[in-house]
Amino acid sequence: MNILIVGVGGQGTLLTSRVLGKYAELKGFDCKLSEVHGMAQRGGSVVTHVRFGEKVFSPIIWEGSADIILSFEKLEALRAVNFLKKDGIILVNDEEIYPMPVITGKVKYPDGIKESLESVSKNLFFINALELAKKAGSSKAVNVVMIGALAKKMNFDFDTMIKAIELSVPSKFVELNKLALKLGYDA
Repeated sequence: MNILIVGVGGQGTLLTSRVLGKYAELKGFDCKLSEVHGMAQRGGSVVTHVRFGEKVFSPIIWEGSADIILSFEKLEALRAVNFLKKDGIILVNDEEIYPMPVITGKVKYPDGIKESLESVSKNLFFINALELAKKAGSSKAVNVVMIGALAKKMNFDFDTMIKAIELSVPSKFVELNKLALKLGYDA
């Protein structure tokens, strides 16, 4: 299973990869993770690779081989689409976070992102993860809402995913994240 997680700095892509890695470990799979930070601290792109299966030799997902793109922002999904394999799945948080060139007025945030993604994959799903995260108690839980949506779409074992959350997040945030996971799963 090759899962490419994309977002911008501060959205929890790194925690997401750790949760999915813990899930894979609990299910008895070999798992490899890789992170590309870029200008993450300033809202720049962050990409994490999660690969698991019987035996995984490399942490890197090559172009055209991602089973899933899990995107926490629409433009980041578009930037990563070349990694998707034929018939792959794209799960997108329906949110726009403007990169610095847009904020400074040098460029315009692109129109037609959804249509561009639809032309690449018939397995495209948009989720209002921010709304669900707020319902769970924190706008910072968008990533866990998206994990829940991924778990449902891929038929991941929900109880094992709950255990992965419990083992991956600080104890004071476990209940909030369990609710966010459930809301994403149900969405």
